[in-house]
Formats: sequence, structure tokens, C-alpha cells
Amino acid sequence: MSGTRVVVVMGVTGTGKTTIGVLLAARFGVPFAEGDDFHPRANIAKMSGGTPLDDNDRGPWLDAIGAWARDRTEAGGVISGSALRRAYRDRVRATAPDIVFVHLTAGRALIEERLARRQGHFMPTKLLASQLAELQPLEQDEKGVTVDVSGTPEETTDRVVEALRELDASSFAP
Repeated sequence: MSGTRVVVVMGVTGTGKTTIGVLLAARFGVPFAEGDDFHPRANIAKMSGGTPLDDNDRGPWLDAIGAWARDRTEAGGVISGSALRRAYRDRVRATAPDIVFVHLTAGRALIEERLARRQGHFMPTKLLASQLAELQPLEQDEKGVTVDVSGTPEETTDRVVEALRELDASSFAP
């Protein structure tokens, strides 16, 4: 990735944030960070028990994502994180103002199908409804792109790269 861009791959559970984030980071030759790794243990326990996080739970997590992004402004990077609400994205942007969001989307049926196949993840399928209810898509004044994830991970990554190039051709060239 030329320039100094950090990408946050966002979306509800099951949209492939980690899968696409890893592929995107490899394509751009930059580090990838799994946003779930920034959650305090209490957050993981809460979600594992089927309870959605509240704003107080998310605050330190969002700050940690913002700090990771800020610290990689020079070299670039890709990090995953749900960032479902505008206020959450604004909080991350307050620390790392130059980040770009990639919002991964899919129909509910596809997401449920993916979640049914997923093994070993702390996020239970029953929390999908709360995430969909909370989701606020990117607004026009937010730097980012929205990409549908139907298709293979490689096809989705190609669509993300193309969308990022259209957004800012000088900053996104693998």
C-alpha cells in the first residue's frame, strides 16, 4: 500500500472481517491485526455468554484499535473491528483521523449460514440480531467503502481493492 493508510475492516459478525482483512493486508504488504484480540477478557466473557456489549464495554476496545491505527500511520496496516455505530467510528477516528473504513455487508441468510459453519469463535450466533439492529452503515461524509461479501474471499478482496482505488487511487496500490 503506497501512502500512509490504515484500513479498518468493519461489519457485523460473520461477514468475514478477519478473512478479508488478512487477504487485504497480504495484498498491500502491511501488517494485519485482529480486532477481537484488543477486547478485554471481560468483554469476551460477556459476548461468550450471549450478552451484547454496551458503550462502556466498547470504549477501551475502540481506543485500543485507534491507538494501533495511529501507530501505523506511516507504514500502513489493516485491522478488523465491528465499528457498527457512527459514534464508534468517530471515536476511532479521533485517535487515527486518516483511517479508511471498509464496511463488509451481506444478506442475513448468508451471514447466518456462515455463522452456522463457524467453529471455535466466542461470538454466538444469537448476537447477530443485536448487531444488525445496532448497525449504522457508513455515511457519505465518512471516508470508506461498502462491499458485498457474497462470493469467494478472493473475489471480495478484489472488490475491496477496486473500491479503495476508486476512493483514493494514490493511496491504495498493491
